[in-house]
Amino acid sequence: MRFKHIINIAILLGFLIYDLLNAQNFNDAVRLSEPGLVLSPRALSLGGSYTALSNDYSGAFFNPAGLGLVKKKALFGGLNYNLVNNNTKFFGNGLETDNSKTQLSHFGITFPVATVRGSLVFSLGYSKTKDFSNEYSFSGFNRNSSMISNLTSNNDDIPYLLGVSYPLYDNSDKYLRDTTIINGGLLQSGDIIEKGNLSTFSLAGSVEMAKNVFVGASLDILGGSYNRSREYTEEDVKNNYEGFTDPADSTTFDFRSFYINDILDWDLSGWGLKLGVLYKLNPIMRLGAAIKFPSFYTIQERYFVDGESNFGTGQTYFLDPKIDNRVEYKIKTPYEFSGGGAIDLNQMVITADVKFIDYTQMEFGEGLPLDVVTQNNKDIRQLFRSVVNYSLGFEYTVPVLNISLRAGYMFLQSPYKNDPPEYNKKFTTFGVGIAPQSDFTIDIAYAHGWWQTFNDNYGVNESRTIQDISRNTFLVSFALKY
Repeated sequence: MRFKHIINIAILLGFLIYDLLNAQNFNDAVRLSEPGLVLSPRALSLGGSYTALSNDYSGAFFNPAGLGLVKKKALFGGLNYNLVNNNTKFFGNGLETDNSKTQLSHFGITFPVATVRGSLVFSLGYSKTKDFSNEYSFSGFNRNSSMISNLTSNNDDIPYLLGVSYPLYDNSDKYLRDTTIINGGLLQSGDIIEKGNLSTFSLAGSVEMAKNVFVGASLDILGGSYNRSREYTEEDVKNNYEGFTDPADSTTFDFRSFYINDILDWDLSGWGLKLGVLYKLNPIMRLGAAIKFPSFYTIQERYFVDGESNFGTGQTYFLDPKIDNRVEYKIKTPYEFSGGGAIDLNQMVITADVKFIDYTQMEFGEGLPLDVVTQNNKDIRQLFRSVVNYSLGFEYTVPVLNISLRAGYMFLQSPYKNDPPEYNKKFTTFGVGIAPQSDFTIDIAYAHGWWQTFNDNYGVNESRTIQDISRNTFLVSFALKY
């Protein structure tokens, strides 16, 4: 174990924990705030344009007022398959990875209550409302910078513990800072795997307050997990650093490689509330609106970092002590305001939705140091914007065959200021509903989404991956009315 002059292990651990706490940033808030794909087959195949329909159990996730249109008790359930393709470019090199998963997507029940006038309907439902799955790899030669020099300039002790930086002192032998001879010219590579999901249990109800005017509410209990594992390596493949990375340590001659493995693991819990209204203007036209109030999440986080470095002398340094820290903190998501209309022409349905979200209202709460919370919330106000998302849907029921053909389109604007159009998420959706019996239906839906994003391994645009992502979702479900 290597220690700097006059710095003891307690202070060193304090620095590592301080660096860890600053790892929580605005990316954590947006991860929980961006809308996911609610895996209801009819809603998905209509592009998520469901605010003015919502006449099945999934109304609780779109507009709970629409539950008032349900006439029979019903059971719902389904499975989904996700395939995420990530084509990553890094310093002129491209790598492609795939990540797939099959899981239970949803189940639910609706139960109308007999009334003398109007309607009263309740529902209990569960849905995978967000899938965090992603995977990408990269490899390329970076001439200009390295993670080693970046960590060193930020007073992180990891490079020192791995023998790739060393301390500087003034004439009175007082410690000044760390420095390193490594400043670029390395082969950088990495593998990042993200997994986990967000699930919502929803208890909802709708009542017909006046003729053709329905009001509803839902209480959402949120839970889930998120895990990101990153393996990152820098290698001196061109022998640029054959000298000593620490002049005071003869084992640090001929630097070969630097490796970091950091794992972020979340256990999520929270709650949220939605209110909605739906108005039947006439037999063929409906208008709907809904408010999704901020969701309040508690994140139980574990952050683990391991690492090593290798030298031509045969010396290998391991990170000691490893970083293994746990912290609990809170995040609040922004309001979501939805509005939509639908035209139901018996055999044909046309529907459209718009949704407004102000991402500057995301907010970190208690659990982190005050300065970290203040800086994160300041970053959110400076980096994010309000967005208007929209979706369109079309359904045609083939007479006699009892088959419904569906298609839709969904547009989700990037929440980051000044992002170019290719960073907006777009989805085309298709589906079919088959009713071999009047009270039993099978629904199949497919959604194809595509967008770009980027990730900085460190710094700002010093070691950046550009990712072209496509997501394919297949959903099969049933509904039994009784």
